[in-house]
Amino acid sequence: MLGTTGSGKSTLLSLLPRFYDPSEGRVTLDGTDLRRLDLQTLRGNIGIVFQESFLFSNTVAENIAFGRPEATAQQVRRAAEIAQAHGFIANDLERGYDTLLTEGGGNLSGGQRQRIAIARALLTDPPLLLLDDPTAAIDPETEQEILGAMDRAMHGRTTFVVAHRMSTLRRADRIVVLQRGRVVQCGTHDELMAQEGMYKHAADVQAADDGSRRLLGMDVDGNRGGGGA
Repeated sequence: MLGTTGSGKSTLLSLLPRFYDPSEGRVTLDGTDLRRLDLQTLRGNIGIVFQESFLFSNTVAENIAFGRPEATAQQVRRAAEIAQAHGFIANDLERGYDTLLTEGGGNLSGGQRQRIAIARALLTDPPLLLLDDPTAAIDPETEQEILGAMDRAMHGRTTFVVAHRMSTLRRADRIVVLQRGRVVQCGTHDELMAQEGMYKHAADVQAADDGSRRLLGMDVDGNRGGGGA
């Protein structure tokens, strides 16, 4: 999903685990109104990764197993492997899965925190996965690590993704564009790029910004190479 601030993206995602109920109409899962389902069972079948996922002052393993505390060490590791988190946990953290994290995961990078959050969401093997702009607060290099984790995480399950970066959006089978609480466009990346509208405008602006950053990077490197002050 793509949309401006306040267009309803996160609110729409929040309807699925019933953080909100619609004031009109209904939201269905396989044809069943969500309000007719047991709330605990519904939420137990949904994995959620927020833009800024909170980590607790506890071990890495216990953070991953937060939603499934009875999980075995092997199950925790498997979730971390799918989320592409096992490598840095095993190789970069002094005590591996027993490493104690600070409140909020301050002793990890943004990309590492997000991969642990994805592993946490995957540990319950949910058929529904909600990703609320998981690459918004990280740099482009780290984004590629997260996208790789997302690709593996989305395999075999229905996934809803809120995103602003085209590198994330173009992976979707269907993209929904929201504006002021309404769906204004819907289609694949190629279909939406072939028509004038909010999506193509956002893609063109982003491409121009990316091009400017690359050009600036070349200039900076050139100045350094030339021995400038």
